[in-house]
Amino acid sequence: MSDTPVRPGRPSLRRLPQLPPAVRGLSPASALRLSPPSDTWFKPALSVVVASAVPHLTLLALGRLDLVIYSMAGSLCALYGHGLPYARRARALAGVVLGMAAGLAVSLVTASLTGSTAVLIAVGALLAAVQKVLCDATRIGPPGHVILTFVSSAALFAPQRLDQIPGHLALTLGAGAFAWLVALAPALVRREGPERRAVARALEAAAVCAADPGPRNGDGVDLGPRNGNAVDPGPRNRRAAAAAVHAAWRCLLASGRPTPARRSLERLVVQAEAAFVAPGPGAGAADPERLRAWAALTRGRGPVPIPPPAPGTADELYGIDAERAVLRAREGRRAARRALLRRLGPGSPLLPVAVRTLFGCALAGYVCAALGVGRPYWAIVTAASLCQANLTLSWNRALQRTLGNLLGVLVFAAVLPVSRIGPLALVCCCLFFGFAAEALITRNYWLGSVAVTPMALLVLEFGGAHPAGELIGDRVLDTVFGAAAGFLAATLVTNRRAAGRVERALDATDRARAAAERTGADPAAAPAERDLARRRLTASLVELREAGDTAAGEWWQRALLEQRLLAAERAGHRTLAATAQRRGPTAHAPSIGAE
Repeated sequence: MSDTPVRPGRPSLRRLPQLPPAVRGLSPASALRLSPPSDTWFKPALSVVVASAVPHLTLLALGRLDLVIYSMAGSLCALYGHGLPYARRARALAGVVLGMAAGLAVSLVTASLTGSTAVLIAVGALLAAVQKVLCDATRIGPPGHVILTFVSSAALFAPQRLDQIPGHLALTLGAGAFAWLVALAPALVRREGPERRAVARALEAAAVCAADPGPRNGDGVDLGPRNGNAVDPGPRNRRAAAAAVHAAWRCLLASGRPTPARRSLERLVVQAEAAFVAPGPGAGAADPERLRAWAALTRGRGPVPIPPPAPGTADELYGIDAERAVLRAREGRRAARRALLRRLGPGSPLLPVAVRTLFGCALAGYVCAALGVGRPYWAIVTAASLCQANLTLSWNRALQRTLGNLLGVLVFAAVLPVSRIGPLALVCCCLFFGFAAEALITRNYWLGSVAVTPMALLVLEFGGAHPAGELIGDRVLDTVFGAAAGFLAATLVTNRRAAGRVERALDATDRARAAAERTGADPAAAPAERDLARRRLTASLVELREAGDTAAGEWWQRALLEQRLLAAERAGHRTLAATAQRRGPTAHAPSIGAE
């Protein structure tokens, strides 16, 4: 299928560390530039408001607003899982609620047993590292470990007695159960909502790729960047389309039993997949305008559009059913558990990031405590938020977090008099900033931090009024030194395993490509086997690009095999194009009912 030579080689070591682009030349303006809002920004924003309002107002009626920190721990769980189908979301959110309660329990027990700031900081840093690696390993998605770290770190510095802990944890679990119901409530009116959004994104990405697929020859083979232009949008568009199609298939596979609407969604994903591997933009299903029209209808509230049959559609859907059955079988669940354990085990590229988190949070906490900050939990949270996948992302997050928090304390100073009008005013201010944080954070992290900071400071007011100057001064110190400590940890604790992840991804892509070529050329291969091989190749290409982007932002590591990475990507897309052209309608495939 491909004559691209791919020769494994032993990577050489760099003589001197090479700074990532963010430190070498990326301007702050680039890190702070606003993006278009997420297409689902309102879902977590509304969910957290509803999940918080009921417990807040109940405690207000009971005259126990001092317990808001414990109910908020459960309410904030409503922020998770909005990209997951409801069947998967139910399990994921249950795990988040239990994880939140476990971290809070450790913090409360520690706070009740000791008043030593040094011990509290150490426990907070250790919890942050554990939460970071678990969220990355389970791939729970935004907001990741930061919310868990915020709650557990704040609870460490709250006065606590052992006899109070069961009641406080019961309040957290009760609010978490309500948040679980809030996050799953949309399933009652739009059961396939997450799947429809994932498929719409795949269609939109495929339309962009079909409009500008890059130079290809008459057989649909990628010819590489035009005129030697390394930033040619063609390869970038194909990568984005492959990632979106892969995400759509994953979402549909995790969505539960097939329904008529999901069958139509699966057919639409087949059309999107054909668009980024088709020979050119002018062929039927690869028409960009048609793909965009389908995306708009899919995202809407009407019936799912039913596309015309594409070559191989029936076989592809038969293969999806076979793959779904494998994933639900006992062996499939065992394979998923083994994959999770590998991400947590020795040699995992997640472990250096966990060490960064531990070191950065501890350093930030101890420095701020030495400067006189009474409860340096915000420094721990700031450092934890900076520990990203690589140094480039950590640098960007340091700029965003610092600017957002400093602007946020100004907003807090402005709204503090309003919040002190009465308890109801304080509750309304917290709910408003909770909504604003989720509405703005998809534009840029710093913009969301402008709303997160006053919300976090107002939470302290539920336990009693504090001097405004003290709150603002401590928060500024926590922000500045927490960001400095977090970035210092990201710089000193290098992730040299990132390059190893690229090498493993390269090997996996080579194997997936060979399997796809072998099954595509074998006339005796079952249709389900051929389509499964193609989807595995797409998944390996997505993982390869993610590994390459992560490693490219690191420093002081083995030299990246950039040319081999690009060659493997190009060969993989050639194989996808070639196997797509060999697909055709088959008479023996089971019929799919009309939607």
